[in-house]
Amino acid sequence: MPSAHQVLDPGQRSISGNSCALAIMTKAPRAGQVKTRLVPPLTPEEAAELNAAFLRDLSISILRACDMSPAKAVAVYTPHGSEAVYENVLPSGFMLLPQRGRDFGERLIFAAEDLFAAGFSSVCLINSDSPSVPTESFAEAAIELAEPTDRVVLGPAGDGGYYLIGLKRMHRRLFEEIDWSTERVLEQTEQHAAELGLRVHKLATGLDVDDRASLARLCDELVANKPSPDVAPNTRKFLADLTARVKL
Repeated sequence: MPSAHQVLDPGQRSISGNSCALAIMTKAPRAGQVKTRLVPPLTPEEAAELNAAFLRDLSISILRACDMSPAKAVAVYTPHGSEAVYENVLPSGFMLLPQRGRDFGERLIFAAEDLFAAGFSSVCLINSDSPSVPTESFAEAAIELAEPTDRVVLGPAGDGGYYLIGLKRMHRRLFEEIDWSTERVLEQTEQHAAELGLRVHKLATGLDVDDRASLARLCDELVANKPSPDVAPNTRKFLADLTARVKL
C-alpha cells in the first residue's frame, strides 16, 4: 500500500533549490521497541505512546520552522516497511527517508549522505527525544546553514550530547570515534569540528529525554511550570494524564 508521505529515494535528486533538511531520526513508535529505558516506570505501550507524542510535537515545531526558513521536513525512519505507522503521527508535509547502517554513528552518516544525495543543500539531523525544543531553534539552524561559508550547527543537550547537528557539507569525521550515549558526545564533536577548521554555531540548550530522571525534568518543565500552550501540547497532555496515576 503506498505511503501517505513522499518517500525519498537518494538515487534520484528530487529536491531542487537551496533547502535545508530538518530531519528527525526516528524509530517507528511500537510497544517494546522504543523508549525501553523508560520501562519501568512506563509500560511498553505507554513508552510507545510517549514516543508518538514526542514526534507529533517535534513535527509541529519543525513545520513551523520551515515557514520561517529555507527548510523542508523529513523523518529518517526505521525499520523499512513501517511507513504506514507514521500516517497518524506525522503531518502530510513530512517526507520519509529509510535509515541505513548498523550502529548509531553509521546511521547518522548515511542519513546525511542520503539527504545530500536527494538534493538538499544543507542537513540538520534531529533526535526524537527533545519535544520541548522551540521552533525558533530549528529555524535558526536552517538560517545559519544558508550562510555561504562551511560551518556546523550544534544544539547542545543538557546530558553532554546534542539534539541537533547541522551540516553544509558532508564531514564523516564529525561522526567517527564518538562515544555515543555518553556525556562526551558534544565535546568530542566540537573537537573534530576544530580539527576540520569548521566554525561551530551553537543553539540554545535543550532537554534530551531518555531515562527516568530526564522524564521527571520534562514533567516539571511542561506540567508543573505550565509553559505556553504552544509548547509540546501532545507531550504535555500525555504527561499530565500519566502523572495523575504514576509517580516518576
